[in-house]
Amino acid sequence: MNFARAIPSFSLIRGGSSAVLLCALAALVASCGESQKPAGAPPPPPAVTVAKPVKRTVTDFDEYVGRFTAINSVEVRARVSGYLDGVHFKDGQIVKQGDLLFTIDKRPFQNTLDQARANLAQAQSNLNFTQADYTRGQQLVRDKTITDQIFEQRAQAFRNAQAAVSNNEAAVRQAELDIAFTELRAPINGRIGDRRVSPGNLVTGGTAGNTTLLATIVSTDPIYFEFTFDEASFLRYERMAKTGNDIASRGAGVQVGLKLIDEHDFVHEGHMDFVDNVIDRSTGTIRGRAVYANPNNIFTPGMFARVRVPGSPPYEALLVPDAAVGTEQTRKFVLTVSADNTVVPKYVTLGQTTGDNLRVIKDGVAADDSVIVDGLMRARPGQKVTPQDQGKPGAAPAQGASPPQKPK
Repeated sequence: MNFARAIPSFSLIRGGSSAVLLCALAALVASCGESQKPAGAPPPPPAVTVAKPVKRTVTDFDEYVGRFTAINSVEVRARVSGYLDGVHFKDGQIVKQGDLLFTIDKRPFQNTLDQARANLAQAQSNLNFTQADYTRGQQLVRDKTITDQIFEQRAQAFRNAQAAVSNNEAAVRQAELDIAFTELRAPINGRIGDRRVSPGNLVTGGTAGNTTLLATIVSTDPIYFEFTFDEASFLRYERMAKTGNDIASRGAGVQVGLKLIDEHDFVHEGHMDFVDNVIDRSTGTIRGRAVYANPNNIFTPGMFARVRVPGSPPYEALLVPDAAVGTEQTRKFVLTVSADNTVVPKYVTLGQTTGDNLRVIKDGVAADDSVIVDGLMRARPGQKVTPQDQGKPGAAPAQGASPPQKPK
C-alpha cells in the first residue's frame, strides 16, 4: 500500500469537514443576532401635508341650459302680386336695413300710375272750370241775373270737382306706393336665409294669409338667450330682491356668464332683461331671458348654451382644495389633523368649485382646522401622522381621499 499518496487525500477530507463546520457556526451566530431584535415594531407615522382653509368672499351661482333666440325675426313677403324679376342677395349673407332683396316686374304698376295721373289732370281741369263758373255765379246771383237754383247747381258742380280731385290724388298715391312695393328691401339688420322663390315665378302679395314667403331675416347682434328655472329658484331670487339683494328678478340687469358647448369657462358676459309673468303649469318652471352682444355673429338663434346666474349675495366662505374632499356613499368629508397629530374625519356640506380648483365648504370645518391636502391615501381616521405645512419641499402630489373608517 502506498501511504505517501493516502495521506494527502485524508488531509483534504479533514479540511473540507472543517469548512462545513465553520459555515454552520456562522449561520448559527447570525440567527442568534436576529433573535435579539425587537419583534413587531410599528413603522413611523406617515408624513402628510396640511393646510388651513382659505377665507374668501364668494357668490353662489346657478347654472341653466337654454337656447339663443333672435330679438327680431321678419318674414319677407310681397305687398303686391306680380312676377319676380330679380334676387339681389346671396343666401345666408348679412344684410343691412334698406338693402334691396327682391324686385317684382313693375311695368303693370307703372301703367296704373300713368293712368291715375291722367285722371288726376282731368279732374284738376274740371275743378278749375267749375271754380271759375262758381265765382262768376256769386256776382250774378247778387245782381239777380241768375236764379238761386242755378247758382246752387254751380256750387254743387264745384264741390263735386273738388272731391274728384281728392279721389284721383289718392289713386296716384296708391299707384306710387305699389310701384315702391315692387322693390322689397330689408326691414332690419341681420342674417337672411335662403330664397324661397326663384325669378320668373308668380308672387302672391297683399295682406291676406296666402301671400308668398320669399325669405326670412333674423337679427344677430345683440341676441337673446332664453332659459327656464324652477319655482324654488324663482322664490329664492324674489325674496333676495325684497331684501335689497337683487339677483335675477324682473328688470334687475344682473350680469350673467355664458359658455358654449365647446367651452370650459363662462367667458361671455351679458345681463338679465326679462323674467316671465307666469309659471308654466305643466313643468313648474318660469322663463328668463338675458341679452348678449354678438359682434362676431358666433351666437346663432337656436344654439344651445349654459348660463350662470348669481344665486346668492356675496358672503365670506372657507375653501379647501377640491382634491382634499372624499366621498362616503352620499356624504362628503375631509380629513383633519388634531393637536396630537391624530387624523380626524369631518363631514362637510359642499358649495361650488372655483376656477382655481378650490371647493367652498358651507359647513363642517373651522378656520383653524388643519386639513390634509396631500398624502390622503396614507392617512386613516384615528391614525398618528406627521403633518407638514403646505408648500414645504418634498410634499407628495394630492391623491384621492378614502372613506373614513373607525379606528380599530
